[in-house]
Amino acid sequence: MSVAFLQPWSGSARAAVVGSERLLLASTVVVALVASALSASPCPAQDAIRPWQEDPRFWEHRGRPVLLVGGSGDDNLFQMPEVEKHLDAMVAVGANYVRNTMSDRPDKGFEVYPFRQLPSGKYDLAQWNDEYWDRFDRFLRATAERGIIVQIELWDRFDYADSRSTNWTLHPYNPKNNVNYTAAESGLKHTYRQHPNNNENPFFRAVPTLENNEVVLPYQQAQIDKLLSYSLAHSHVLYCIDNETSAAPEWPEYWAMRIRQRAEEAGVEVYITEMWDQWDPKGEHHRRTFDHPERYTFVDISQNNHNRGQAHWDNLQWVRDYLARHPRPLNTVKIYGADTGRFGNSRDGAERFWRNLLGGAAGTRFHRPDAGLGLSEQARAHIRSFRMLEAEFEFFGAVPDASSERLHSREPNEAYLSVHPDHRYAVYFPNGGQVELALAQQDADYRVRWLDILHSRWSEAKSAAVESALALACPGGGHWVA
Repeated sequence: MSVAFLQPWSGSARAAVVGSERLLLASTVVVALVASALSASPCPAQDAIRPWQEDPRFWEHRGRPVLLVGGSGDDNLFQMPEVEKHLDAMVAVGANYVRNTMSDRPDKGFEVYPFRQLPSGKYDLAQWNDEYWDRFDRFLRATAERGIIVQIELWDRFDYADSRSTNWTLHPYNPKNNVNYTAAESGLKHTYRQHPNNNENPFFRAVPTLENNEVVLPYQQAQIDKLLSYSLAHSHVLYCIDNETSAAPEWPEYWAMRIRQRAEEAGVEVYITEMWDQWDPKGEHHRRTFDHPERYTFVDISQNNHNRGQAHWDNLQWVRDYLARHPRPLNTVKIYGADTGRFGNSRDGAERFWRNLLGGAAGTRFHRPDAGLGLSEQARAHIRSFRMLEAEFEFFGAVPDASSERLHSREPNEAYLSVHPDHRYAVYFPNGGQVELALAQQDADYRVRWLDILHSRWSEAKSAAVESALALACPGGGHWVA
């Protein structure tokens, strides 16, 4: 892969959380868990992750605009042994963005649940497993120290179904596994065999505006309040309600409201989104996020990363245009595509990474193996090369050439362009090729440099006189940027 870069020749600790938690019990049912006097000591607002003041389509952190780029070996990194080493490997290549689902899959051999397991083997949902929360605390501290932005997902639907696993069969919320309620009392069955996109488990309808499950909901509330008692003390955290959900809109609306209420009590600002399962971001489900900037203060369209080639780019440009009325950062925290996965090959994953970034995304990350490139050597090369390009090309202020009208003699998916007002151009070629670039400042001398992406290597800059258009021919096949 290569990128051609052009410009005119003359161009220039977890803070203290004060409060107490009280469990009010009626028989074995939690009536409430109150995290009272939640008062973090947050850093100054200008140092926190937030939409950039000059252009809210991007993020800023520690007072400077920042592009979020990542790749990691798991989705719930807080459960990973020696996670600090993994984070250091990310930082070494320029990654600063992770996804963290609050998920627990003990079949991996090292993950634990948030609830205490009794000698009988059953769980008590009214008692915490300190190990789980200590891991979460340690992870938040470690990412804060390294300047890594964490996008938390509160709920992962695959934990609550058995269609491709035994996740629900083993889960503490399953009535056969806890001492707090029965199937009859809770309305939860012992197994759910359908794929979770069918939303079969009423766990995701427990909120007052849906089924108002007064048996299960207090435990859900307690779990989210416990999470927030840690995360609200940090300024590098973003919130996503679900992993690729197909739930009714009332479900994420309720949790977004609860997060915001707890944040207001703590005196901090939070940024919240939802990730819908619909692969076409032009679909109706995504409008629930797009059309409510008062509720969802950034956007995640990770499921667009199931799409390939020109359609992937065109969808991203459609969303970017749609959000122009209420501009917000646009993230894609999961890039699918690896030779070992089901959603495209490694080339698809790499192309999606570059189309996202040249296409105007504020943050993007390689999905974990086997569905994505994770932090593999190939992923590291792409991240490293992107940071090399970013050092030469100012992405803040640049505009994607949405319809590729400046790229002449172009085939679909052959090349993609981002243009900066100072007459700099970045052109990404997924697999070699040749196009003609129409330049705004004609009859000028430009210099052209090529970035060999897989080898993270720049060519020497060469002068090119331009009259109307500049012919760009990749030095070879594979990924390049000019």
